[in-house]
Amino acid sequence: MLSGELAELAGVTVRTLRHYHQIGLLPEPPRSAGGYRNYGVGHLVRLLRITRMAALGVPLSALPAVLDDPQAAEELLDELDRQAAAEIERLLARRAGIAALRRTGAPPDLPPEVSAWRSGPAAEVPEDMARYEHEQLVLVGHLLGEDGAAGFAALFGGADSGMAAFAPLTARFYALGPDTPDEEVSSLVDELVAHLEPLTERMVGLPPLGVRAEELMDELNRQNLRPVQHRVLRRVQQRLARPGGA
Repeated sequence: MLSGELAELAGVTVRTLRHYHQIGLLPEPPRSAGGYRNYGVGHLVRLLRITRMAALGVPLSALPAVLDDPQAAEELLDELDRQAAAEIERLLARRAGIAALRRTGAPPDLPPEVSAWRSGPAAEVPEDMARYEHEQLVLVGHLLGEDGAAGFAALFGGADSGMAAFAPLTARFYALGPDTPDEEVSSLVDELVAHLEPLTERMVGLPPLGVRAEELMDELNRQNLRPVQHRVLRRVQQRLARPGGA
């Protein structure tokens, strides 16, 4: 039979046949006087074995060693079964994550552990600041890692009450501009420190983000915040780094 008929019988393409010839999986038959390859039923049987094992997930690179070695094939099947089980676990975890996103309405690009710290739907957040909050949480979630984000969520528990208490301060922070009086800036810094200091004390058990992570967070702040807002954040950070927030 010609290559086209062989490919059709085996459910593959002629291009696949040629690839199998090139990598040595399928012996190449001699050509006829007209220059055509003439395949026999033995080629079909071997091709069916190849396609069957490839469908099970056997890598093409492993097929030469297992096609004619039952013991090697058995060991490979054990490994494929372990890989399939691990893949099922990953897919189940992915489905659970998707279900959680649908249930909570959280955006899919945020880890569930940090998405709870978004401003609530009733909060009046300017569009640019809402985008900044979102980007900030994306970066924090990545820098914390899965374990760090889970530890953060476990440490603080539900965020609803904390976010509700913080909302007035957030609104004042978002309203900061070049004409904001120095008294308001200083007052806001004091109140932010007073509100955040207890939370900072509870974060002692969490691993620090590290210098590079802090640099990235600061760069994001500089890119998204007004100069006065950035100065307020820096002053709050400096105060919180001192004993007692002095």
